[in-house]
Amino acid sequence: MTRETLTEMLTALCKATGISGDETAAAKTALGYLKHYCKDAQIVRGNVTGTIPCGNENAPWVLLDAHIDQVGLIVTSVTEDGFVTVGNIGGLDRRLFPDQHVRIFGTKPVDGILCCMPPHLTNGDEKVQKITDVRIDTGYPAEELRKLVQPGDSVVFCGVTGALPGGRFTSPALDDRCGVAAILHALDLTAEDALPCNVAVLFSTQEEVGERGAAIGCFAADPNIALAVDVSFAGSGDRNESGKMGGGAMIGFAPSLDRVLSKALVAAADKAEIPFQYEVMAGTTGTNADQFSVCREGVKACTVSIPLDYMHTPVEVIDLADVEYTGALMAAYLRGCAAC
Repeated sequence: MTRETLTEMLTALCKATGISGDETAAAKTALGYLKHYCKDAQIVRGNVTGTIPCGNENAPWVLLDAHIDQVGLIVTSVTEDGFVTVGNIGGLDRRLFPDQHVRIFGTKPVDGILCCMPPHLTNGDEKVQKITDVRIDTGYPAEELRKLVQPGDSVVFCGVTGALPGGRFTSPALDDRCGVAAILHALDLTAEDALPCNVAVLFSTQEEVGERGAAIGCFAADPNIALAVDVSFAGSGDRNESGKMGGGAMIGFAPSLDRVLSKALVAAADKAEIPFQYEVMAGTTGTNADQFSVCREGVKACTVSIPLDYMHTPVEVIDLADVEYTGALMAAYLRGCAAC
C-alpha cells in the first residue's frame, strides 16, 4: 500500500461520521475496505468483523481490533429561543468549544456554531462552560428547528480532514480511524503470505463509552491473542508518559496486559527493524485491551498505539509514518505467530 493510497483511505475513513452508538456510516466505509481482505466481512451488532483462516485447525486465532467510533455530542433539547442543548459522548475538552463549527444529524444534516461571548464583552477570565450550559446556534427559529432536530440526534465537530506538511495528517476522527487504517495496512502487507495463524478483524463500536463493542466482539471471535490498536499521547506532558510522533508504534506494557505478548511484539519489531516505542502503564490501559484480557476464560492481550497530538479535539494530528510502522509491526508479528 503506497503512502498515497493510505492517505486516501484514511481520509475516507475519517470523513465518515460515527460517534459512539451511531457508527453506521463509518462502519460501512470500513467494511468496504475490509472486504478486499476478508471474504466473510460483515457488520454484526454495529461491529465490523471478518476472518482470514490459515487452514491449520490447530493454529491460534489472533484478533486485530481498532474502534470505529469517535467522540461527539448528543442533542438533549431545543430551547424556546431556538438553541440546541447537548450532552457529551466520550471525554471532550470543553475549553475548545467556543466558536466551533458542528453538524447535527437530524432529519437532514444541520450545521451550527457552539455559542460564545465576544471577547469585547468579557473580562477574559470566564470559566469553562459546563456541558449543561453549552448551546448550538443553527440560525433556525425554534418552531422550524424542531422539525429538523430531535433529542438523541448525533452532533460531530467539523474540523478539517487532510494531509499536513511533513507527512502529518489531521482530523477530528483520527482516534481511532488511524488504527483501522493501520490494521488494513497490515492485511495488505500479508495478503500474499501463508500465515501460521488465523486472523480475526474487529472494528468495534462504543469504545469511547466503555468498550462495549469490544466486549461482545471478542466474545464472538473467541481468539487466543488480541491486539488493541488505538492511539496514545504524543508530544505533550511528561515525556516518560508520551510517545514521539514519527517514532513508531507504542507497544504496551502494563499489569493488565500479557507480558509475554508485549515482549513478542518487541522481538518482532527488532527482527524486522521496525521503529517502535515502549508505552508503560501502571494499571489498566483505558483501551479495548482491558475487555479482551477478561473475555471468556481470558485472552492474551496487548496494546499497539499510534502517537497522536491533541486527543479528543477537532484537530487531532498524527504522523502517517506511524500508521505504516504500526501496520508493519502487526504484519511482522503475524508472520511469526506459530503458537500462542
